[in-house]
Amino acid sequence: MDFKEQIALLLVKELALPKDAVISLLSVPPAGMGDYAFPCFIAAKEQKKNPIELSKTLAGKLSAKFLEKVEAKGPYLNFFLSKERLSESALAGIFNGSALETKLGKGKVMVEYSSPNTNKPLHVGHLRNNALGLAISNLLEGTGHKVVKANLINDRGIHICKSMLAYKLFANGKTPEKWGEDKKGVKSDHFVGDMYVLFNQKLKEDPTLEEKAQELLLKWEKGDKETIELWKKMNKWAIDGMKETYKTFGTKFDEYFFESEMFKKQLGKKIIEEGLAKGIFKREDNGAVVAALEPELPNKVLLRGDGTSLYATNDLGVTEEKFERFALDKSIWVVANEQDLYFKQLFAIFKKLNRKWAESCYHLSYGYVSLPSGRMKSREGTVADADDLILEMKKLSLAELEKRYPKLSAKKKDERALKIALGGIKFFLLKNDAKKDMVFDPEKSISFEGETGPYLQYTFARATSILRKAEEEEKINLKKLADAEFGLLSHEKEKELIVELNKYADAVKKSWELLSLHPICHHLLAVAEKFNSFYHEVPVLKAENKKEVLAKLALVQATLIVLKKGMDLIDVEAIEEM
Repeated sequence: MDFKEQIALLLVKELALPKDAVISLLSVPPAGMGDYAFPCFIAAKEQKKNPIELSKTLAGKLSAKFLEKVEAKGPYLNFFLSKERLSESALAGIFNGSALETKLGKGKVMVEYSSPNTNKPLHVGHLRNNALGLAISNLLEGTGHKVVKANLINDRGIHICKSMLAYKLFANGKTPEKWGEDKKGVKSDHFVGDMYVLFNQKLKEDPTLEEKAQELLLKWEKGDKETIELWKKMNKWAIDGMKETYKTFGTKFDEYFFESEMFKKQLGKKIIEEGLAKGIFKREDNGAVVAALEPELPNKVLLRGDGTSLYATNDLGVTEEKFERFALDKSIWVVANEQDLYFKQLFAIFKKLNRKWAESCYHLSYGYVSLPSGRMKSREGTVADADDLILEMKKLSLAELEKRYPKLSAKKKDERALKIALGGIKFFLLKNDAKKDMVFDPEKSISFEGETGPYLQYTFARATSILRKAEEEEKINLKKLADAEFGLLSHEKEKELIVELNKYADAVKKSWELLSLHPICHHLLAVAEKFNSFYHEVPVLKAENKKEVLAKLALVQATLIVLKKGMDLIDVEAIEEM
């Protein structure tokens, strides 16, 4: 039962307000003030009454079997749910799945995320992108959409040529296997990234390198054999390394696009010709092609004066191909907020070109990620590489496991350490509003206490251990818990937990509306907090009779169901033993 909606229906009968407006006004009050609260200010204004008097009047009128009482508190109306009805309805809904149903939309959506450049390895910013992209994809799939998870590899352009030029001039023919001061080698994508850093270091000594990189780009676009061979070799190093990181982090894609392949099709240039013919684009005196967007937005260069392509050149063609090839209803780009203006310009161009899908393009803009040490700059080699961060987090996890579970085998410690490390990273990156900048703190993110992924994993393991003990030591058949007498759950801590479990669908809906995972993350934290409070105050296996034991175990199992569903959504692995 959706208690919030049922309360809203009661209020609608008495007030001149639509149901949606009433639902939006209902909130969860401070502890001890009921389960839901309704402010009477707007309703009183509509009826030309005093809000305090209206609150008293409504408290005397409203009643329902699912309500224990309705209490007026100044201008607020506080609703207290019946413990018995709440337990029966919420837990039955969790076990049969109806309380977790979140079908909110439909249609085919492409979520494009990660989209790295092949001139450097993935960094911590990519990890936020990857975590967001996969979780948003899971969220959309769980709410009724068909999702295509896509990765557009940016494997051509001036930045790629800078790495290539550095390799030609300064690497002395070395390969990733022989690179580094100790000549023991580095991961292949890190090697390419070192070339990019090296280019920018040498540029300070020789400014002509910029022009030479541009010449290399022209050679690439003209298909120069030697240039293409070098590009293929370095591209493979970069992509092979990135795919290793994707595998470790759990990043998944249904489709890979490569900017180089789109360039060969010349799809973007065909659209540029169309825009020029229609007068939407104009050619500057230096030969560059520009989309005229002023005064609403700055004009956008689509083609350089020397004829070489830009990101926008390819994005014009790639986007059209995506919508037509996959019959999309919507396309979402998960890209950092530094590209906000770019996407506004790109979408404005589609509208000017009268593309029917122009309104179905959405930029999921997310904030910048920095470390406690400050901002990162890839050109200076100060970026926190994703691989290094994952390794550091794993070390922190191992140290925590050594302290807590010294008798655990080395193999199990290693396996769990990675799961905990990844859970820590993903949850920390997702628990904040996606639009906001954030500081990623490795030590805080790996804590077994507080607002962290490991705290959720620890709670899940704790709940699992209770059921394991009930089954192995008490010989209780866990398969029959769905038939337990939920109405026997009357302790205040049980009620608090059940109320929170019952909010799962609302949290998913909020995340879906915002296209940000922080509502579901904070719901899972609240579930974990309420469960641990229940665990410490309510003896589960020492209840007065067998029926109460079964009811309490059913509550534990319902907690596991909700935690598992939510953790799967945000791609944090639920661990049965810590």
